[in-house]
Amino acid sequence: SLDLGDLEVVNPGDSVEVTVELGKAVPMEPGLGFAVREGGRTVAAGVVTAILD
Repeated sequence: SLDLGDLEVVNPGDSVEVTVELGKAVPMEPGLGFAVREGGRTVAAGVVTAILD
């Protein structure tokens, strides 16, 4: 799941901080880049800033 906080919409070019809860374990560490894909299309990209327990 993806938590946008108080935001309802994020537009192209916006920078936001989000919390992501993954459905399964994925190896990652701060500084690692990632992409969010939907329907075969990249809809977001970012960098891991912290790992939360």
